[in-house]
Amino acid sequence: MNEHKKTFYRNQAESIIKKLALRRMEGYYCESSDEARAKILELIGTAPASVAYGGSMTIDEMGVKDDIVKAGHNLIIRENASTPEEHKELNAAAINADTFLMSTNAITLDGELINVDGRGNRVCYLIYGPSQVIVVAGMNKVVSNVSEGIDRVKNFASPPNTVRLQRDTPCARFGRCGNCLENTICCQTVITRVSMIPGRIKVILVGEELGY
Repeated sequence: MNEHKKTFYRNQAESIIKKLALRRMEGYYCESSDEARAKILELIGTAPASVAYGGSMTIDEMGVKDDIVKAGHNLIIRENASTPEEHKELNAAAINADTFLMSTNAITLDGELINVDGRGNRVCYLIYGPSQVIVVAGMNKVVSNVSEGIDRVKNFASPPNTVRLQRDTPCARFGRCGNCLENTICCQTVITRVSMIPGRIKVILVGEELGY
C-alpha cells in the first residue's frame, strides 16, 4: 500500500474515532493486522478471561484466535458443539463471556455499526451480554451512511459469504442481491447508534482490506 493511501486511512479513521466517542464507543486505529492483534490482547487484559467470537472472515484472516489461547485465555470455540445440548451450553458461555470478538459488516463515517445476520447469534452478543465487545474492521468496510452500508452488505459482503456457505441464493449465483427469502442469510439487521454502556463496545479500525 502506498503512503498516500496509508495517510488517507489514518485521517479517515481518526475522524471516525471522534464520532465513536460521541456514541459512547471507544475507537482505535492500527495500521496493520499485527498491530490490531496486539491491541486485541491488550484490551482483553493479562488476567485469564473468557473470550467468545462471532463468525468473521476478518478474525479468521488475522489469526488472532491462536494468540488468545497462547495468552492463557479461555477461548469459547463454538465449532466444538456437535449436539443441541452442547450448542446451548456454548451459547450460555458466550453470553456470559468477558469479551466478545467480532467484525462489522460496515461502519459509517459517523461511527454507526451496520450488521446483517442470519440466526442473529453474532448481533445478539453485540447488543447484550458479554462485558466488552471488540469490533475489528478493515478500512474497506467504511461507508458514507447507513443506506450505503446496507447496500454494501447485500451486494458486496453477502454474495461471497453465501458462496462460502454453499447457499443457493440469487447473490451466490449472480453476484447481486435479489431480496430473496428462501435460503437467505440476511435475516436480522442491526444498526448500532450508541453504546448504552459507555466504553463497552471498542472498535479497532485496521488500515488494510480485511474480510468481506
